[in-house]
Amino acid sequence: MAEPNYWIIVGPVENFDKTRSLGFTVQGMKSRHRKKAEQMKPGDKLIYYLTGIKAFGGIVTVTSDYFEDHTIIWHSTNKKRADEDYPFRVHIAADVILPSGDYIPAEPIARAMTYVQRWPAENWTLAFQGNVHHIEDADYNLIRTAITDAATEIAAD
Repeated sequence: MAEPNYWIIVGPVENFDKTRSLGFTVQGMKSRHRKKAEQMKPGDKLIYYLTGIKAFGGIVTVTSDYFEDHTIIWHSTNKKRADEDYPFRVHIAADVILPSGDYIPAEPIARAMTYVQRWPAENWTLAFQGNVHHIEDADYNLIRTAITDAATEIAAD
């Protein structure tokens, strides 16, 4: 089996909550990200970056090849793209999902990521513009450790 790819899915908390309400069974990507969706395979990992609150919310595993579906589930916060239907989708299964309201701040983690070093330090959030980003395994492991540690602390409380 090929090594997994690691992806960051960027979106508002409302879209993450919608994915949660579906039991973390499906994830859609915006129409302009077809090529990235085509690259996703079972075993790949998706990390959720939540815009607005600049936090990480959880990790899921891709369980299918991509498919196209135009059923409205998620919504774009960009008024110019109000009709976006996130048509390129994969089936997923939850790995580590943080409880609503217990998301971990992204900034300290992001500043340590190789991927984010492409942008000036004061503009680290530019690394999370757009809906889908491919990251290297070291960055994935950095985020996974932080999310797993947070989940363990929450469970202990």
